[in-house]
Amino acid sequence: MSPTAKDIRTSIEQNWKEYLSRYGNLFSSDSISGSSPPSVFVGSYGYPKVGVGPMVPPIHGDTSLLDLPEKWLGKTLEDIVNFRLKLVRGIQNVPVTQQGRYIESLQELAMSSNTPDSDIVFQKHTIPTTSIDGESAPFGPIGEIKTAKFSNMSTNQTIEKTYYDRDLKAEDAVVSLYDSGIEISKIQKCFSIGMFGKERKLVPTRWSITATDDIISKNLVAEILDYTTIDTYQVFTHEHLGNLFSILLFPHRWIFEMEEAWYTKGEIGFGADSEDANGIDHYPSIAGAYFAAKIGVAEYLKRKQRQAGVLILREIRPEYAVPVGVWQVREAIRAAMSKIPVLAETLDSGLSLACKYMSISKNEWLSKGTTLKMLKQKSIADYF
Repeated sequence: MSPTAKDIRTSIEQNWKEYLSRYGNLFSSDSISGSSPPSVFVGSYGYPKVGVGPMVPPIHGDTSLLDLPEKWLGKTLEDIVNFRLKLVRGIQNVPVTQQGRYIESLQELAMSSNTPDSDIVFQKHTIPTTSIDGESAPFGPIGEIKTAKFSNMSTNQTIEKTYYDRDLKAEDAVVSLYDSGIEISKIQKCFSIGMFGKERKLVPTRWSITATDDIISKNLVAEILDYTTIDTYQVFTHEHLGNLFSILLFPHRWIFEMEEAWYTKGEIGFGADSEDANGIDHYPSIAGAYFAAKIGVAEYLKRKQRQAGVLILREIRPEYAVPVGVWQVREAIRAAMSKIPVLAETLDSGLSLACKYMSISKNEWLSKGTTLKMLKQKSIADYF
């Protein structure tokens, strides 16, 4: 019997608690002074009233690495967990439609291009956090904010221009900033703190991450649909943080499938989702990882000015003890697509290459997905 979502969540929570006991949440105080990376976080509990505030380490100086996933590739799981446990999360519980000086100060923080000085006074001593959501990176202790002051902020002019354009739709703002070279993680923060669109409101961080990745990947795919298809079978691989990724590109108009396999309590669980040129018509069962992965592949195809059929296999090994966010899927796919691919002569040999270093067999992967079953039933030429 495959493990249930509840089993998986229980296992993750236990691993997280073990990491906490090993590494930290040692900070406990009724105030903190430090340089925010810059970072803001919007919770989802209690929606439409949510906990929102900055994340600040008890460190002054350049702390940007603590909340910049684009720079974490190559870091160990322990490195990243230690980065995150340094961030103390301050919160005030407000409606998602809240306006006023507190929210404005957090918006200024989110669009800062440096690491502003932050001084936070809490209502009482901070307490450890013991939960994670799997979409966003974990963080350290939490405290309810009494007062918050930020200084020495330097505003990113590109983001500021978008912020003041209230006629710009949120989707267009996201794409515009992405096209301008702003890091996706920074766009996600600005989206979360209610800086885009005509009717602005706070968006829980975990939701803003998925929404931003979805918007960007849709825009990229819309562009590559005009390109000619590739004429070879290409396999890309990358491994990090206990995750092994294989990406198979094959001659076909755009279709995309991502499959995941994970281990828990000695069993293997599977999840899969797919789409054609019309996109996906439901929220993926594998959640935000789907959109994060799609970005990495679509970026590659846009650079090459080609379209293709895509299969992504992700084996999540037991050493991935603490999920650190779907950023790692996006960055792993980007890393894989930066390599020289291994070429195959047929779809079947491409599949064999994609599964070569995985402990999940080719037949197991094939049995869980849908796209490849369809392709194996009919010739690829039948779909043009």
